[in-house]
Amino acid sequence: MSWTEFHAKSEVLAISAMEALKNRDIPLANKLYKQAGEFEHLALAQLDISKVRTRGITAVSAVALWFKASEYSLAEKLAHSMLADETIPEFARQDLRNLVQAIWTECTKKTAGVEFVPGQVMVSVKGGEVITGGAPLDLILDKVQTIQSIFYRTIEFLNGISHRRTGRPTKELQDACRPWLFQSIPGSYQFSVGIQKPVQPDFFRDDVEPERIAEHFLEIVRASSNEDLSVLEKLIPDASYRNTFLKLARNLAPTGKTFDRIEMRSLGDTRPVALGIESRHTINQQLRSKPASTLDADDEIVELRGTLRAVHLDKDWLEIAIESDAILVSGLEDAVDDVIGPMVNRTVTVRANKTAANKYKFLDIELGE
Repeated sequence: MSWTEFHAKSEVLAISAMEALKNRDIPLANKLYKQAGEFEHLALAQLDISKVRTRGITAVSAVALWFKASEYSLAEKLAHSMLADETIPEFARQDLRNLVQAIWTECTKKTAGVEFVPGQVMVSVKGGEVITGGAPLDLILDKVQTIQSIFYRTIEFLNGISHRRTGRPTKELQDACRPWLFQSIPGSYQFSVGIQKPVQPDFFRDDVEPERIAEHFLEIVRASSNEDLSVLEKLIPDASYRNTFLKLARNLAPTGKTFDRIEMRSLGDTRPVALGIESRHTINQQLRSKPASTLDADDEIVELRGTLRAVHLDKDWLEIAIESDAILVSGLEDAVDDVIGPMVNRTVTVRANKTAANKYKFLDIELGE
C-alpha cells in the first residue's frame, strides 16, 4: 500500500475516534487513535527521505495520534527517533519537542496522586524581554493569574452559574477544579496548565463534557480576538460573560513593550491560538463597538494614565493617581474583580466620560506594561 492509502485509513480512524470522544466512550476513542497512529506510522515508512516536508508532517501526526491514544511509550520512542533524523525539518522538530514534553507531563501527572480532567493547555510567551527558558517573573505571574481566571470563568459558564461580578469563585469550585502549572521545554518561555478532576462525580452538569474544558478555553480566547464579534456572540450568548472574557483576553495580549506574542494550544495539537500586538487592538475595537453611555453636549471621553491606587466595586468607584493628583472615577457597573483586581498599584489607562462638572464616569480600564 502507498502513503496515500495508509494516510487515508489513518484519517478515517481519527475521525471515528473524535466521534467516540464526543460520545464519551474513552476506551473506544483510545483504541481508534492507536489504530490511526499505527496506519500513520506505516504511511511514514513509505516516504522517501527526499519528501522532507511530508515526512515531517506525517511524523508529527503519528506521534500526536499515539499521544491521544495514551500510548506514551510508542509516541515517545517514535518522537525521539524522528528527532535523531537529520532530514526532519525544523518546524516538525519543534512540534515533536512539544509532544515529548506533553508525554512527560502526562506521565508525571500519573505519579502526582491526583486525577486531572483530560486535556491541558500549553502556553508560550515570546519576544521582547523573554528569552529561551526565562522571562520576567511579574510578567509570567500576571499571565498565569489571568489564565486561571479564564479557566474558572469557562467552568462557571459551562456549568450555568450566574455571571460573577465580585469575589472569587466558590470554594467548592476552587477545590474541585484546581488549576495546576507544569513546566515545559525551553523555547521562548513555556508552561502548561491542567485542571484537577473533581472528586464529586456529578460536579459538572450532564450536558458538560469535562474532557473538552481545555478546548472550550481555547475556543473562547480565539473567538475573543476575532474581528467578527458574532463568533464570540454565538459561543457566549450571555453579554456579561462575553464582556468579561473579552477583557481577560485583552489582559493576556501584549502591548509590545515587554513581550510580543503569547501562544496557547492543547497538548498534542499543533495549531496554536495566538495573541499578538494586533489582538489587543482588535479586542479594544470589540469592546468599544457599542457606546457605554450617552454623552451630554459638554461631555468628552478622556484617557487617564496613572497608577490605580484603590478600587471599591460595591461602592462603585476607583481612584487613579496621576503625578500628585488623585482622581476619583465612578460608575464601575461592568467591572469585575478578576479583571480589575490584579491592576491595583500598577500603571493603567482608564477611559472615562468627563462631564462639564469635572466628574469622571468609568468606561474601561486597561493594564499597561
